Amino acid sequence: MKKDDSNLWRQALAFEHSTLGDIIKQLNDSGLQIAVIVSKDEEIIGTITDGDVRRGLLRGLDMNSSVDSIINREAMAVPNHMSQDLVKELMRVNKINALPMLNDSRQVIGLHLLNDLLEAEQRPNLMIIMAGGQGTRLRPHTENCPKPMLPIGGKPMLEHIIERAKDQGFSHFILSIHYLGHMVQEYFGDGSKWQVKIEYLIEDSPLGTAGALGLVMDRPTEPFLVTNGDVMSEILYCDLLDFHINQKAVATMAVRPFEWQHPFGVVESNGVEYLGFAEKPVSRSQINAGVYVLHPDSLDVLKKGEHCDMPELFERLRVALKKTVIYPMHESWLDVGRPDDLKEAELDVLRD
Repeated sequence: MKKDDSNLWRQALAFEHSTLGDIIKQLNDSGLQIAVIVSKDEEIIGTITDGDVRRGLLRGLDMNSSVDSIINREAMAVPNHMSQDLVKELMRVNKINALPMLNDSRQVIGLHLLNDLLEAEQRPNLMIIMAGGQGTRLRPHTENCPKPMLPIGGKPMLEHIIERAKDQGFSHFILSIHYLGHMVQEYFGDGSKWQVKIEYLIEDSPLGTAGALGLVMDRPTEPFLVTNGDVMSEILYCDLLDFHINQKAVATMAVRPFEWQHPFGVVESNGVEYLGFAEKPVSRSQINAGVYVLHPDSLDVLKKGEHCDMPELFERLRVALKKTVIYPMHESWLDVGRPDDLKEAELDVLRD
């Protein structure tokens, strides 16, 4: 991202007094995976990446916590006159996805992004996309069209997911289909049009968001990704996969921060005793983003043809004392489940 690139890099700038909630919102809004902490004169102080945020949450920080303890004050930055080849090599060697660009006064004037400098590393890992739902909440749009095939920006939602994964180096897909599944098969075929390999799992009856995995004939030998076919997101699947591998987990669930403000004042009590009052408090939680990484051993708790949703699969693994973890994501994300979501997804594509 060059310094004259419509100043999009400025969305990464943040100040030292920010809270963790401020930084998470900024990461969500910018999709840049980094916040560059600056002084009032925009001189660099340090950086906060989505990885720093995840580690802070694991240490017990909450949305109102100061970010002072998670700022990397020794973060690498480069002068604006450094050659692109050298910048690329520095980022590769140090495994950095984003690198601030400074002028002679150490003011931030741009941001190098590794994804802009490198072609995607090819990943042999399988991606399974759950595309068999009936989309009843999206009727009448889904009366004659499976939900993942609904057009957004002139092409099916499912095509957006496959193309984004392909851009990140993934080339082997299995589509789990049921409702009007022939339309999916007719459109995508074997995937050669997109220079990828596409196979199919056919559900005779709905098996839930995990049950179809029991139909996989050739058991994967490496961790594999699973995503719902109605999730429009800019998540970096490669980062999610690497996180899962580094955690030595059996199952990893991507989660999103979610805030909901009570429309009324809330009374706190103990029985009939009045304890206090909160004026329209904000409730914060983490929600399932519908994107996962699973180790092949996770399939051991599934039976062929049984109904099972993904939260139930995670619970079975947890009870079996298998390591299950969450991956807090901060990229843009939309679960297209209602007509209003479809309109929002269309607007997002047009804005891009």
